[in-house]
Amino acid sequence: MNKTRLLLFPTFAISSMITAQTASVTVSGKVTNTDKAALPYASIILKKEKDTAFVAGTITNEEGRFSITGIKPDHYLMETSISGYNKQVLPVFIGSLSEFLEIPIIELERKKEQETKIEEVVLSGTKKSEINDQLDKKTYSVADNINQSGGSVLQSMQNLPGITVQDGKVQLRGNDKVTVLIDGKQTALTGFGSQTGLDNIPSSAIDKIEIINNPSSKYDANGNAGIINIIMKKNKQNGWNGKIGFTTGLGSLWVRRENLPTIRPQYTLTPKINPSLSVNYRKNKVNLFLQADNLYTETLNKNEFVTRTYDDGTIINSQLKRNRNTNFFTTKAGMDWNIDAQNTLTISGMYGSEKIIDRGDQPFFNGDLSQRLRLWQFLEDELKTTIMGTASYQHKFKEAGHLLNVGFNYTFHREDEKYFYDNYLPSSTGTDAFKLLSDEQVYDFNVDYIKPLKYGRLETGIKLRSRSIPTNMNFIPGANSVLDVSAGGKADYKEFIPAVYGNYVLENEKWEAELGLRLEYVRIEYDVNPNHPTYKSDGYNYTQPFPNFRLAYKLNDKNKFSIFYNRRVDRPNEVDIRIFPKYDDAEIIKVGNPALRPQFTNSIELGYKYNWNNGYLYSALYHRFANGTITRISSIVPGSNLIYAIFQNAGKSYNTGLEAIWNQKISDVYSFNVNGNLYRNQIDAFSVQNLYPTPNVFSADQQTAVSGNTKWNNIFHFAKGLSAQLTAVYLAPDIIPQGRIQSRFSMDIGLKKAIQKGKGELFLNATDLLNTMVTKKNIQGMGFSYASNDYYETQVVRLGYSYKF
Repeated sequence: MNKTRLLLFPTFAISSMITAQTASVTVSGKVTNTDKAALPYASIILKKEKDTAFVAGTITNEEGRFSITGIKPDHYLMETSISGYNKQVLPVFIGSLSEFLEIPIIELERKKEQETKIEEVVLSGTKKSEINDQLDKKTYSVADNINQSGGSVLQSMQNLPGITVQDGKVQLRGNDKVTVLIDGKQTALTGFGSQTGLDNIPSSAIDKIEIINNPSSKYDANGNAGIINIIMKKNKQNGWNGKIGFTTGLGSLWVRRENLPTIRPQYTLTPKINPSLSVNYRKNKVNLFLQADNLYTETLNKNEFVTRTYDDGTIINSQLKRNRNTNFFTTKAGMDWNIDAQNTLTISGMYGSEKIIDRGDQPFFNGDLSQRLRLWQFLEDELKTTIMGTASYQHKFKEAGHLLNVGFNYTFHREDEKYFYDNYLPSSTGTDAFKLLSDEQVYDFNVDYIKPLKYGRLETGIKLRSRSIPTNMNFIPGANSVLDVSAGGKADYKEFIPAVYGNYVLENEKWEAELGLRLEYVRIEYDVNPNHPTYKSDGYNYTQPFPNFRLAYKLNDKNKFSIFYNRRVDRPNEVDIRIFPKYDDAEIIKVGNPALRPQFTNSIELGYKYNWNNGYLYSALYHRFANGTITRISSIVPGSNLIYAIFQNAGKSYNTGLEAIWNQKISDVYSFNVNGNLYRNQIDAFSVQNLYPTPNVFSADQQTAVSGNTKWNNIFHFAKGLSAQLTAVYLAPDIIPQGRIQSRFSMDIGLKKAIQKGKGELFLNATDLLNTMVTKKNIQGMGFSYASNDYYETQVVRLGYSYKF
């Protein structure tokens, strides 16, 4: 695939998925006389500057304060008057950076005094659109993604601009170091500082998905590629209201590649069932909410055919087939208590239960498939339980947007895994097993303060996290066991992170600036079984600053330029340093590394946005450079054909690219969105030592590749509430650790029909309609190479119904 072909391919993506939201700016202030005494019942009138058309009006209260809501960013005139005082007319510019801002005190002089001229007042407000005016965030509605309705959160993400999915992980601009949040918080459902479980969380529980490529200092410093914030459904309408839904579907409609001989059949016609319920009750000062979803799926989770070639001429053909049954139940309930006009308390709880049953087969054959060398069969029985409790308090000062937020979050997450293995060799049979139990507990406490200023706002706060993960691995060997029993035992991961941040935002008619700094102290301890044959207890600590900067220039109302800089870190996850070998692949064994250290990344980005009546163009040129790049390294031990994949710090890496989104409405019936991302990845030459199972040195030359992705999305709105969506996705070849991944292509289609006077909705969709999404990799190691083709399940047809009440 050459660059020309990549550039010429239609680069279309999501259109109606993008949430078009109107501005909701609150203008507030205080009116006094020249003696600083409050003036109650003063008249405040806001008019358009260009034609003096009336927009809104109010009067001051007994304290001389006023507040006007629902104002769009623009140029205005504010008239302030009261009997006995000279009227003042102030030119007011409402910008787009802060949703609530306080204007300076307005002082009125008595009529006998000479009228005083007051300088122009600059206000800022938030204009929320699919790509916000700061160019650092994109927001997408899950409900509008017709193609992926009824699936998982991961499936809902794969059509979004800038996102690709590889090996069950989301990537932003070709990088999987992404932090996933739920309602702005890190949770065990999606991983602390990582991403897990996205393919099992039902999209029916989700309202919106935010993509933040350039996070400010108020966010945790991890996730160098950016942040994905999943916003769950929550209603606040008065009285009883809610939504009920049911989705069913089938996947793996036909066999794309037949099994190798002598193993159990692969899953076909796999069922999907997803009931969901959202209920809300609001009366007076109390708002109660409940969300419950259950997603049951049977999936051909893995169907990978591998040919391994060793330097001595040995060739081994294998297939790893994994039939998976998953049931994920999640529910969230809580209460908002509006104590008074200034104080609100929210208490909520979340419970998630994820049951996974994997039945796997992995036969190994010689080069011409004439002899079966080995058959590895396994059963995985895993239960993940998550309990989370959150309490948050908000105090609103008298000035609109002047806030104090205090929050506490507790998370308990248990992983209870049982593996049972049958190892069939030509001359013997063995049965092995192991049990892993991990109980994760996380305590988060945060205080955030926001102060509106004359030309912007100030944000500051503190956060404290304490996290512990005691893990116990118990190997149960059978006859002719292949398990490394000595590598089991106990391990205890402990994490302590206090942080403080400050962020300052400034805006006038032409310029915007944002400057922030986050200071984090991190202490990691990893205590392992002292009898482990390879690894010993380890840990690290550091105190590091993480600055962020944004400068923007508004050429006019239609053109805007921005430049971003930030520094971020990706700390190794507990599973990355976990000392226990994992045998879900019998001859490519994954092991953690307690000596793994953080990866620090600096990012620079230039952004541009041009708006017109029926569309916009957004583009960004970005460059990232990382030290201590975290990646898996695969190597073999002399005298063995087993491959050990171990996390290492590979040194320096670079990611440079151009992203563009063109959104255009052609008519009331048809609109489209063009999305393209072209980037260059580079990993410098490096040399590392793998310690497990015996020390060996791995060296790699510099790797570079030009890659990207293109997405073509078409949206149709027909008469009588009928909508349709057609999406095509192309992923170009790319480099991966020690090798390359080949190009991939898929096409999705969906139909949606409003019924029952708009309260009901029917949808029908099909993902990977042509069944073309196959993951092909080529890996080159020291002493071996292998090529793999994974025909895992990608084609799913779903039918669903929902009703609002």
